[in-house]
Amino acid sequence: MIIIVTFITIFNIMTSLDNTAAPGKTHTKPHPQPDDRRVSSKTLLGAEGRVIIEHDGQYYLLRQTHAGKLILTK
Repeated sequence: MIIIVTFITIFNIMTSLDNTAAPGKTHTKPHPQPDDRRVSSKTLLGAEGRVIIEHDGQYYLLRQTHAGKLILTK
């Protein structure tokens, strides 16, 4: 009986700490504003289909896959 109560207590504590499954949180698409700057992916990636982006001293590679998707890696 003590084991069951202990397990339930631990489970409740772990569940309350897990905010990844919090109700009401859904992934939403970004909503572009009319005045947002727009750059064509062909212009950004060039003929090579890839570009290095520097952000806060870190470098990221943005590339286009064979399927036409974009992948950003650090």
